[in-house]
Amino acid sequence: MIAKVLKEPEHLMLNTVSQLNDGTRQQIITADHNQHKEQIVQWLLANETYQKAIIFTNTRVMADRIYGHLVAKDIKAFVLHGDKDQKDRKLAIERLKQGGAKVLVATDVAARGLDVDGLDLVINFDMPRSGDEYVHRIGRTGRAGNEGLAVSLICHGDWNLMSSIERYLKQTFERRTIKEVKGTYTGPKKVKASGKAAGVKKKKTDKKTDKKAVAKRKPTAKPKPNAPSLVSQDGMAPLKKRKPAPAAE
Repeated sequence: MIAKVLKEPEHLMLNTVSQLNDGTRQQIITADHNQHKEQIVQWLLANETYQKAIIFTNTRVMADRIYGHLVAKDIKAFVLHGDKDQKDRKLAIERLKQGGAKVLVATDVAARGLDVDGLDLVINFDMPRSGDEYVHRIGRTGRAGNEGLAVSLICHGDWNLMSSIERYLKQTFERRTIKEVKGTYTGPKKVKASGKAAGVKKKKTDKKTDKKAVAKRKPTAKPKPNAPSLVSQDGMAPLKKRKPAPAAE
């Protein structure tokens, strides 16, 4: 069909993994819970050097929650998710492009097709559910050869998902610790090996006590050599011999 309709067509093969921008640094920061994540977000927005930032969440409820906290901190921000109509979505993107808002909180609605100049910070408040979604999210920064920073916040429920995305991308994300908002969770604990590898010492036993214990054991009964067999050669139980009757007088 292609040969009949087209003349010398060009073939383009797209691979989402290869679309990762080389100028984007990818970091993870461990967190204890969502409230701790919110503290880390506020620290990053207050201390990182960036022109514009986008914060991704997996749910609309969490996007509205973070947006409300940012507005309470007098941070110019907009929220974008599926509950917003087209007019509000367009307004949020235009304000971000024009500089009226510095931070955009969004679900994966904004992960694809959003191109904003100066967007150099992406924060994954929730880890995306797949490697492709992760690529689309962090692809919003570091575009056209510019440098960008992508930070993913990881609690105990996000670790396995983050590890699977690392394997999918064949990369290892940079581990980062912020002293001012450091938590207690640092990742899954290593499982100790059993036996000699774990350094388990065997209890020493006294030879004298072992000998006494052996002596106390009852010897196993050995079968008598002349004991009659319970089963005959033909597999049937042997018949008992009757005693001879006494002779009549």
